[in-house]
Amino acid sequence: MGLLLSAAPIHAGLSPSEWVLRWAPLAPADAQVLDVAGGSGRHARVFAQAGCEVSLVDISPEAVAQAALIPGVHTLQADLENAAWPTALNALFDVVVVTNYLWRALFPHLLAALKPGGLFIYETFARGQETIGRPSRPEFLLERGELLRVCAGLHVLAYEDLRLSGPDRFVQRICARQPVKMSG
Repeated sequence: MGLLLSAAPIHAGLSPSEWVLRWAPLAPADAQVLDVAGGSGRHARVFAQAGCEVSLVDISPEAVAQAALIPGVHTLQADLENAAWPTALNALFDVVVVTNYLWRALFPHLLAALKPGGLFIYETFARGQETIGRPSRPEFLLERGELLRVCAGLHVLAYEDLRLSGPDRFVQRICARQPVKMSG
């Protein structure tokens, strides 16, 4: 049985991603969730309000302090780009969620953090974004089909590479499930 989601209140001016809201109900009701670069907790709140235990990591001490006020959310302030993967995150999670963040060196850690059957929900800026605004540097934009290549060992439930309006932006997004290894 998946999550029963209520309309999470807008927090710090940001609504939860429609992509995350679409796929969050596939998580088990008591899911362990990792929210990477989670800011002040717009997605952590969605999962925590549904009864999940959420671990949120972000570089900003201010954002982490704000997220720490959400019941059911455990926070960690860490620089994932300039330090080793935090040992506090060496657990397995039912859901790993990342939005509006790209640091390619983290992909192996993110995928390794998934339990068998775990969900990988990822959405960030893609090529084309440089034609309309920020981010515009190639290192912050996914190449065409990149998320599909990253998730080659997962079962892809949905994938999109498109231009969205309101606000206008180019994104790539995926929801994929870690296969369950059969024993015997």
